[in-house]
Amino acid sequence: MSRPTNAAAAIEPLFSAEEIAERVDSLAGEIARAEPSEILIVSILRGGFVFAADLVRALHRAGLSAEIDFMGLASYGGEQKPSGPVTIRQDIEADVGGRSVLLVDDLMETGHTLAFAKSLLENRGTQRVATCVLLDKAVAREVPLKPDYKGFDCPPHFVVGYGMGHGHRHRALPYIGRIMHD
Repeated sequence: MSRPTNAAAAIEPLFSAEEIAERVDSLAGEIARAEPSEILIVSILRGGFVFAADLVRALHRAGLSAEIDFMGLASYGGEQKPSGPVTIRQDIEADVGGRSVLLVDDLMETGHTLAFAKSLLENRGTQRVATCVLLDKAVAREVPLKPDYKGFDCPPHFVVGYGMGHGHRHRALPYIGRIMHD
C-alpha cells in the first residue's frame, strides 16, 4: 500500500488550532500571575519555537513583558523517540546569573532534555528556573521532573504540527496531530 501524496491527509488531528490558542492564553495568565515581571524566557529549539512565539505574545497581553533567548538542544537524532544524550547545538547569549528563567519547550517526554537545560541554567547561577511545555507525555517519563506549567497531557503517540516535526516536515501545521501509518 502506498502512502498518500498529501502529507496532511495522513495526520490525525489531536489538538485544534483553536484549542491550542485558548490554552496558550490561559497558560499565559497562570504564568503572569505566578512569575516575576523580570523573567527571561528561554525557548528550546526547534520544536518549541512556535509555542514560544505565541506564548510570549500572550504573556505580553497578560501584562508580562519578558526578555527572550533561544537554546538549541538535541536528543532525538532523527528518531521518533529520544535516542541519546542531550547535546547543545546553540547556547543562549543572555547572562542568567541571579535571574528567574522560564524554559519553554514543545513536548516533555522522557524529561531528559528539560532536566539537562534546567540543571545547566541552575549551574550558571539562576535565581530560579521554571519549566513550561505545551505537551506533557508523562507516560514516557524517565526522570523525576514535572513541568511547572503545561498545556495538555499528550497521548502516547508521535506528534507533529505547531512547530513539531518529523524529519523537519509538518512543523507549519496550525494544529497538533499524529502521523497515521499504513
